[in-house]
Amino acid sequence: MKTTNLSFVENLKYDIPASVVVFLVAMPLCLGIALASGAPLFSGIIGGIIGGIVVGSLSGSSLGVSGPAAGLTVIVLNAIATLGGFEYFLVALVIAGILQTLMGYLKAGGIAYFFPSSVIHGMLAGIGLIIVMKQIPNIFGYIQPKEGFSPQSFLEIFEVLNYISLGVITITTISLFILIFWETKFIKNSKVSMIPGPLVAVIVGILLNKLFSGIPYFSIASEHVVSLPITDSFDSFLGNFSVPNFSALLNPQVYVTAIILAVVGSLETLLSVEAIDKQDSLKRITPTNQELKAQGIGNIISGLIGGLPVTQVIVRSSVNQQSGGKTKISAVSHGVLLLISVVLIPKLLNLIPLATLGAILLTVGYKLAKPTLFKKMFERGPELFIPFVVTVVGIVTTDLLMGIAMGMIVSVFTILRNNYKIPFKQEKKNTAEAKNKIKIKLSEDVTFLNKASIQKSLMEIPEHASVEICALDSHFVHPDIVEIIQNFETNAKEKNINVSIIDLHLHCPIEKSKRKKKKKTEELVAV
Repeated sequence: MKTTNLSFVENLKYDIPASVVVFLVAMPLCLGIALASGAPLFSGIIGGIIGGIVVGSLSGSSLGVSGPAAGLTVIVLNAIATLGGFEYFLVALVIAGILQTLMGYLKAGGIAYFFPSSVIHGMLAGIGLIIVMKQIPNIFGYIQPKEGFSPQSFLEIFEVLNYISLGVITITTISLFILIFWETKFIKNSKVSMIPGPLVAVIVGILLNKLFSGIPYFSIASEHVVSLPITDSFDSFLGNFSVPNFSALLNPQVYVTAIILAVVGSLETLLSVEAIDKQDSLKRITPTNQELKAQGIGNIISGLIGGLPVTQVIVRSSVNQQSGGKTKISAVSHGVLLLISVVLIPKLLNLIPLATLGAILLTVGYKLAKPTLFKKMFERGPELFIPFVVTVVGIVTTDLLMGIAMGMIVSVFTILRNNYKIPFKQEKKNTAEAKNKIKIKLSEDVTFLNKASIQKSLMEIPEHASVEICALDSHFVHPDIVEIIQNFETNAKEKNINVSIIDLHLHCPIEKSKRKKKKKTEELVAV
């Protein structure tokens, strides 16, 4: 017991600073996802709090952070419109949470292990690139030009500069400098490293925002700072919560939405678990069934009090890992910080420039999609590199689930192609003593996909040859393959081919069954 307490205390110096960084990244993401989902802004904060405190406490993941997921925004947006309002959508979310919890008890968490590492790495890299691209408006302070603005000449293109804020660019540059400088050995080997770089960047960003206020060309527009709902009293704080309208239980579309939320949310969670476990330097394995239960309970509570759907999310989990988080205390603490911030310091948080948060996310995106990762996957050969690239391109050009599906299809195709190409090894000796002696050694698993290649090879065997077909190294041979070989043995006499078959019957279920029946019949006759 003492050892556990000591470990807990020792890890606090890593977990608390990491939770601050995760909080700083999670807060604007929660608001942005709520906005993109067509839901009340505060619902995103509620989802973040539930994901941190409730799911973080129940989860078995050491580094995973849960909260509103960008991958569900389109589903939520369409569901709110289809069901007729946010309070009806909350009913679907509660049901989805119940379904997720049942999936955990039914041990459906193992599905994540069927995804190859090339697709997982591609997912991380694709998300990293999307993070970088999504921050462009924030790091340049870009404001949408007036309606109808369309540059017609090369010189007019420079008019776009009129819609970019010099103050925002200055804050972005200084924030990036701080974040990069904080990664140098000079800082890491000093006591200053106790203060997280992103926190320093946020403080400097707030100071610069106040300094630039009122200065022409440098003042920061309201669109480029955090916009958190202000609560002046406890009653106004409670007024931000919503409750589901359970009259929607009579609407069949609610159940369809719930199933979609449960399946997609669970898949995103399991893929995130797999990806984050790969990044864990301690190589800890998250119990996936426990994770599904935790997510399910979190979504039930989130739906009951007016929050967005929560999943384990890669961005915040990666930030947690890269910021030095060691245990799930960092995930729980970030949820507590979200709760405290919206109650006590919403006005201070609303001074944080999105440029600073964008700079933090740029560094996260770069770490997820490092050029060295692409080089590493290329060096591991086309069988891994091609699915990796397809996953990256698919995620960037479509969406997360479509990109993963594309990567999986290519991975499966690669497996089938290799299986088709190498069902056996054929040895042919051309010496005078062993002329026309051919040995065909079947692979470990020979399936119906190998029928064409085996049929072709047997047809090409010349007359008067001596053929040995060996299945000593095989574990399974499909009955269709056995039938092809038996037919070849029967017809070989016409071409004066001598055929020898070794152990083929031991690896075919049908042949095993036939031999057992034959043996039993012989034993009965003998009696």
